[in-house]
Amino acid sequence: MEDAVVSAATGAMGPVMGKLVALLGDEYRRLRSIHTEIKSLTRELETIDAFLENMAETEDPNPQDKAWMKEVRELSYDVEDNLDEFMARVIADKSSKPDGLVDNIKSKLKRLKARHEIAKAIEDLKKQAIEVSQRNKRYRDHAMSNTSRSPKIVDPRALAIFEDVSKLVGVDVPKKELLQRLADDQQQTKLVAIVGFGGLGKTTIANQVYQELKGQFQYRAFLSVSRNPDIVNVMSNIYGQLNHGYSGGGTENLQTLLAKILEFLQNKRYLIVVDDIWKVDDWNAIKCAFPRTSPGSKIITTTRINDVAESCCSSFSGHIYNLRPLNMLQSRQLLYTRLFNSEEKCPLDLKETADQILQKCDGVPLAIVAISGVLAHKASKKDKWNQVKDSIGRALRNSSVEAMVNIIALSYLDLPRHLRTCLLYLSIFPEDHIIEKENLIKRWIGEGFICKESSHTMYELGEIYFNDLINRSLIQPTGIGGKCSEVKSCRVHDTVHDFIVSKAVDENFVTVIGVPAGVNHDPQMKVRRLSLQNNGEIPACLIVSNARSLHVFGRNAKIPSVSQFGLLRVMDFEDCWQLKDYDLAGIGNLLHLKYLRLKHTGALKALPEEVARLQELQIDIDGSVYEMEFPEAFQRLVCNVALHLNGGRKVPDEIASVQGLRVLEGLSVYLQSVEFLKGLGLLKNLRRLGIVLIYYHCGRGWEANLKQAQSSVCELGKAGLECLHLYIDEEAVEILEMDSWFSVPPYALRELVIEGKSVTRVPTWMASLVNLEKLHLRIYKMPEEEVKILGGLPSLRHLCIEWADFDYDDMFDDPPMEVVEAAVRKAMEDHPNRPTLVWTTEWDPLPSFLQLRS
Repeated sequence: MEDAVVSAATGAMGPVMGKLVALLGDEYRRLRSIHTEIKSLTRELETIDAFLENMAETEDPNPQDKAWMKEVRELSYDVEDNLDEFMARVIADKSSKPDGLVDNIKSKLKRLKARHEIAKAIEDLKKQAIEVSQRNKRYRDHAMSNTSRSPKIVDPRALAIFEDVSKLVGVDVPKKELLQRLADDQQQTKLVAIVGFGGLGKTTIANQVYQELKGQFQYRAFLSVSRNPDIVNVMSNIYGQLNHGYSGGGTENLQTLLAKILEFLQNKRYLIVVDDIWKVDDWNAIKCAFPRTSPGSKIITTTRINDVAESCCSSFSGHIYNLRPLNMLQSRQLLYTRLFNSEEKCPLDLKETADQILQKCDGVPLAIVAISGVLAHKASKKDKWNQVKDSIGRALRNSSVEAMVNIIALSYLDLPRHLRTCLLYLSIFPEDHIIEKENLIKRWIGEGFICKESSHTMYELGEIYFNDLINRSLIQPTGIGGKCSEVKSCRVHDTVHDFIVSKAVDENFVTVIGVPAGVNHDPQMKVRRLSLQNNGEIPACLIVSNARSLHVFGRNAKIPSVSQFGLLRVMDFEDCWQLKDYDLAGIGNLLHLKYLRLKHTGALKALPEEVARLQELQIDIDGSVYEMEFPEAFQRLVCNVALHLNGGRKVPDEIASVQGLRVLEGLSVYLQSVEFLKGLGLLKNLRRLGIVLIYYHCGRGWEANLKQAQSSVCELGKAGLECLHLYIDEEAVEILEMDSWFSVPPYALRELVIEGKSVTRVPTWMASLVNLEKLHLRIYKMPEEEVKILGGLPSLRHLCIEWADFDYDDMFDDPPMEVVEAAVRKAMEDHPNRPTLVWTTEWDPLPSFLQLRS
């Protein structure tokens, strides 16, 4: 699985050797004169690759080995760059059709030149590889003496394990104390500042208090600030959570936003959590948005710096709460719950070693959870646990932070090679950034970190990798999609983030600009992956022409010219309101580009026509399409296009002509033209659709829109639609008659979510959904025969029922909720797949596909 992927340990060695083998095939038969050189280079690189793979298991390589490992990784990237350039030319030559004798001669001369160049390049690369090897002859001894580890088995129960960790330890007392302090004096705004070093659980405690109180407040927000914040973006996010009608414009300055929030909150009770504040100046700006005399309002801040906590409290006459580490009893409870579900299930011969490990963790929850992630993948044998204990270090009790970093390093070394690569890649994201799972996996695929297997698609493998990192507590789930509890996003704890950024920069895996000490200014080092953050700007001394990916975050980063990057595989712009049309000029020349995402890039008015040249490109556009023009060439695209809308505006009609469209979410039916909705049904490649069906008395032929949307969804169902999300209100339910939605059942459907107002019954056509794996229904009655429909879905794995317990007179003859719930649970227990069941009476005011992108 790992042989043909790019990795942090071996660079591009896997793909390079695969491409060298391809050059020996019939497709490149004109290179027979250099077959011997190609074979020789392949053998040399195979030996180097074996050394790299074994050295990657060494906990602390000596400086000479580290320098050589970096050198050969850089060599592998250079080799692949040369091969990719040559192969792209060959493909371009094959697709071109010379017109006339002169053009034919020119074409042949071009091919001859290309063959000569690749022959010389391979000869040079072979010499370079031999020189590198000769300077480090002893690598052969290392390769023989270092033994490789046994492969890891991926645990697919990521969410179940996360739920166990969520049964938090040591939370009750601080939560109770914080609630008491916030309850004092309802006549003015109350503030509590939680202070403690990293990993103690400040964010966890603050979130627990927030969850306890949020039902009492109509106006509430929870935001992380982090070490290097874009304060305008922070305030924009706060305003968006408080005022759901605010979508953000990208052009407002800080003073305008502060004034808007202050005015909006006047005479309102509010609950605000401002997490992870590092600087007094940042708090001094943020606090200006919150009225000080709002009776009953509450603010919670978290920080690891006492001066910041004191500043917070002085602003609102608040209290400082010093968070304490766990005691030994609590530490045991957390470790044993994580590993065995209870202390009683821990083997007796392991308890002494467990106590010795916990002493080194010093009561820090993050350290305990991280070490449990290592122990969970070891056999429950005392010698294995003793090895882990000895690996943590012997002189760490005086520094909890040092102990924690040491444990994170141990957790990193315990990862299989592919997971190390995927974890290090998270260093491209700013601190405290919410990372969307789907976007992350697409980046991994575009970078070449995942190799397709016969039993899984690349995306499915990416989900396994993502879940495994959650299993090991190296990333923290943050977004739960809908009530079916699927993890949709994650974040990286500050301490883990510091570790992976340091590691990634040291190995030249990632170059970060816009954060202190982030960028490597060594003019000899070529940038491989570039992350621009805050007000970052590329220094003139950096060599960026070999960069494989470009990631730009925030409205203050200086947008570089695309023409500088000829070898990009991945390009991502997020919250870049400064991105203009001309910044994408030359994108058609990026022949290796696999994935492009544009999220919140509102100033971009049109996609360049040249993007149509990139037939293998996957494009995600998120919340930025309303004013955007889609050229005719783009509409003919056969590549994979995904559009994520926010449900509140009309979209350009030409979107219904984009034949490469695979994903369309957040579409408000009542805002669109009937012509657009007709075109929607012709998008035969569409695989995921999320639409909002809410009735508005606007005199625009609402029923015609609704009927046309239904007809188009039926056509898409016949064409292979795999995922359908419907958000419906009562009027739409009455007009559409859900039972007759599909004349031909959508047999390919794998996921169906019906949210909003309740449907009256389980539609009969649902019994034909033989491929349905995930079902989410909001419903208020369910006779026995409909329970049988759910129990008879052969592929079902996840079921979520939102029960609307309405007290209608005409429902007295229907079974009560308790009876229906028991019947559904019994049906799921008897089902061969034993699907997970979530039964809830809660109701979300927004569709799940919109909540995740707020």
